[in-house]
Amino acid sequence: MTRIHNQRELLALRRGLRSGSTAAEDALWSLLRTKRLDGFKFRRQHSIGASIVLDFYCPAERLAIELDGAGHAEVLGAANDGMRDEQLRHLGIRVLRIENHELLRDPEAVLDMIRAALRDPSVTE
Repeated sequence: MTRIHNQRELLALRRGLRSGSTAAEDALWSLLRTKRLDGFKFRRQHSIGASIVLDFYCPAERLAIELDGAGHAEVLGAANDGMRDEQLRHLGIRVLRIENHELLRDPEAVLDMIRAALRDPSVTE
């Protein structure tokens, strides 16, 4: 069986992304790390396959959380996100997309959205 999670070839990339994280990523990580959200384990900068690096991933629920900045709203960014999301769905991974400004404005509302997605798989479909 081929290993698709956290391939060694992407280790340097994952580390670089962690060290250069955005303010929104840092804020969400402080809320998710060490099972702080209802005991769910999340990983930060988790890679899938040879080219996809997720912002956050809950392996138990196969839930990816992607924080989106302004570039994701542009046509090319949105098209790339759609292709990535489809690849992930094909692998049985659900994707919850959250805009950076939503998280920074109201972190509790974002945590409620994440809790809903963890409880009910239809939330991300």
